[in-house]
Amino acid sequence: MSGRSVAIIRIRQLVQARKQPVSLLRGQEMNRLPVIENAYLTVENGIITGFGKMEDFPGGQYDEIIDATGRLVLPAWIDSHTHTIFPASRYDEFIDKIRGLTYEEIAAKGGGILNSAKKLQQKSEEELLDNALRRIRQMMHYGTGALEIKSGYGLSVEGELKMLRVIKKLKNILPIPVKATFLGAHAVPENMTRKDYINLIINEMLPEIAKQNLADYMDVFCEKNYFSPDDTAQLLSAARKYGLKPKIHVNQFTSSGGIKVAIEHGAVSVDHLEVMTGEDLATLEKSTAIATVLPGCSFFLNIPYAPAKEMIRRNIPVAVATDFNPGSTPSWNMNFMVSLACIKQKLTPEQAINAATVNAAAAIEISQAAGQIAVGYPARLIISVPLNHYGEIPYYFGTNPVEKTVGFSDSEIPEL
Repeated sequence: MSGRSVAIIRIRQLVQARKQPVSLLRGQEMNRLPVIENAYLTVENGIITGFGKMEDFPGGQYDEIIDATGRLVLPAWIDSHTHTIFPASRYDEFIDKIRGLTYEEIAAKGGGILNSAKKLQQKSEEELLDNALRRIRQMMHYGTGALEIKSGYGLSVEGELKMLRVIKKLKNILPIPVKATFLGAHAVPENMTRKDYINLIINEMLPEIAKQNLADYMDVFCEKNYFSPDDTAQLLSAARKYGLKPKIHVNQFTSSGGIKVAIEHGAVSVDHLEVMTGEDLATLEKSTAIATVLPGCSFFLNIPYAPAKEMIRRNIPVAVATDFNPGSTPSWNMNFMVSLACIKQKLTPEQAINAATVNAAAAIEISQAAGQIAVGYPARLIISVPLNHYGEIPYYFGTNPVEKTVGFSDSEIPEL
């Protein structure tokens, strides 16, 4: 769309269009979703130049006019927590789960993260890149217009660097923003002690990642049988020295004090949060961290859902993301995550859409360019199939409401 002028007219509902852009929403703010009925929107050289009621449409000459009669227009989804790069599916573990094994039991018998780590060693960068592009085409087709991608299936110096180099290539190839997160502390390799692996991360991985400028964030899986709060503090402190901002996987299965550590280290976001105590919620209340909930993980593993409604009541900013990965959430469909947030976590459509746009953008620090429709913002837009109201997006769960995207497209990804 670069170098072209576009007008989208007769929009049934223009959703999340703001005269004054916002950086974050919390509490009562999440109940308000700006909507303009029977609207227009104009774009010049890929940048939003105006919007309003159709009766105020200024007219003029445009290279393309899109008639959106009976359709919604909203900003592209922001998927702020993914593990998009992985070597293969783990459908066999899915069958084990159906037969009654838990996530922890599957991991104990050699499945889980270590399974993906073994397979990743056998994949080249080119194969990983090709697989990732195929998945991201699907994500974009479902309306995702920005995403974060984590490493974490390498679990060795070369394996983690390989994953991060692929993410760096994706940043250069894709027509959407991508943020890179180093998650070397995802699990402990079979051939190492936890102490030795932590030293490897700190003394060898982090310096090389910084030297090659491969990551924006450092993440740690702070959980029983993975990394303790003390381990997490040590790792996040080391990452800060190399300019990597903290994120954290925490409270997925247990509450162990990891949230307190994350807040003390200035985590941009704290993610998962399925198991929360009153103390955990009180700690989050006093912080600036964004609580990123991952309802697809709860759905797939049959574990509790993060108490997102209570978080909103406590003025904690909530974001919704997919957690797309081969083990616990093999779904890239942000529309389904918005549905789950409404159906299982009891968010209103307004709260869920705000969580998947404005707050998700804040969770990966791209609020100045994504997550809302505003003059001067890049036009990464979803045009829906015929719908009467934005509440029908979560209502028609599991479907793809995207008819067309403007400003990004899966067809813009080059063939390798």
